[in-house]
Amino acid sequence: QVQLVESGGGLVQAGGSLRLSCAASGSMFSINAMDWYRQAPGKQRELVATSTSGGNTNYAHSVKGRFTISRDNAKNTVHLQMNSLKPDDTARYYCHAEVRLRWGGTLYDYWGQGTQVTVSS
Repeated sequence: QVQLVESGGGLVQAGGSLRLSCAASGSMFSINAMDWYRQAPGKQRELVATSTSGGNTNYAHSVKGRFTISRDNAKNTVHLQMNSLKPDDTARYYCHAEVRLRWGGTLYDYWGQGTQVTVSS
């Protein structure tokens, strides 16, 4: 069974920084995309940043220039460096991965349990 475990959330003042980490473990053949999503109370879950296995990245407009996603394919980890945090960034942040369990197999979606980020004004 594949598991994603996030860490690094917390409480920070506006303008501060946090670094989130996510580690994938379990029996798998390969990981395609690894992403960060977030969900604030009363809002839909939204994509924050994406990293493909080939190294391409993409960001939501609201975080572009402030957040940086990075990935270590050898360690099956993905990180999200968040700078210049704003109160609007307050949300629960979830790690997501597209995983192929065997060669030529189907891609499956896996989610972490989430880590809370709270930015005070």
